[in-house]
Amino acid sequence: MCVLPMGGAAYPERLLQLADPSPVLFLRGRAELLAAPAAAVVGSRRATAYGRRTSARIAGVLACHGVCVVSGLALGVGAEAHRAALEAPGPILAVHGAGADVPHPPSHARLFGRITGEGLLVSEFVPGTRPLAHHFPRRNRIMAALAQAVVVVEAAARSGALITARLALELGRDVLAVPVPVDAETSAGTNALFRDGAPPALGAEDVLRVLRIEPGPAVRLAHPGGEHGALWRVRLRRAAQRRRADGPRRDAGGTRAHVALAPRDRRIRRPVQRRTLRAPVVSCARRLRRLAPAFGCRAGSLPVWGIQPPRSRRRRP
Repeated sequence: MCVLPMGGAAYPERLLQLADPSPVLFLRGRAELLAAPAAAVVGSRRATAYGRRTSARIAGVLACHGVCVVSGLALGVGAEAHRAALEAPGPILAVHGAGADVPHPPSHARLFGRITGEGLLVSEFVPGTRPLAHHFPRRNRIMAALAQAVVVVEAAARSGALITARLALELGRDVLAVPVPVDAETSAGTNALFRDGAPPALGAEDVLRVLRIEPGPAVRLAHPGGEHGALWRVRLRRAAQRRRADGPRRDAGGTRAHVALAPRDRRIRRPVQRRTLRAPVVSCARRLRRLAPAFGCRAGSLPVWGIQPPRSRRRRP
């Protein structure tokens, strides 16, 4: 872990534009990414499938062009942007809302380790600090300052992504928004940005144009040709190559461990055999038939709640 105080030679100049820059930064990973061209991809934690797919597509193409993808390591849009930038592969920067040694959320522990190993994790909080609600608006101001452009993929009316967008506008950064359906729950904040004059981000080429970077052949991967597009086929091919390079897995004894896939359960579910009440009904009817003479009536005339006495079975000769 690297400690970077304000006033040091490596302290990023972009943070000095803030009204309250961080007095100290705690870094884990590649510190040279603080000076790289960067774009923030932010959005809702409760992103839809469209939002996750779009954020990953934009972040992957930006990373292929050497643009550092900045996000907050949150659920939804932020996590998909981080994963796509790592698979590109390309530069990635995560601004953390807790201590640099505290993975948050816990489900992103593996992603947290990959970012600290291949990218850069930035935090202004002392190591060991737990994530609190008021930490995340402070984190958003660092994201807005480090990025040269902010892309809002999905945002509700009170989303934290709107805080990042507002701070970025105050710093003179470009803010773009991805078009979303007007009837979606995560469209109120994004449509408000369009109403205020934010340009649309129809693809990664719009973000590259704002950063004054000439779009290359990788931009064609941003437009899906199938279900997820050619970019995902490239990612799957690279993942398969890494698995082949790692070799087969071996157990503790050094022998090759064969991973057997569980076959699909093809058992036919038999219907549950319900127990019938025939035996209790029969015994009840027989008792009533025996007690009928005591009441001066026939057995068939007693009201037994619709229960009729059993018919006598003829014995076969």
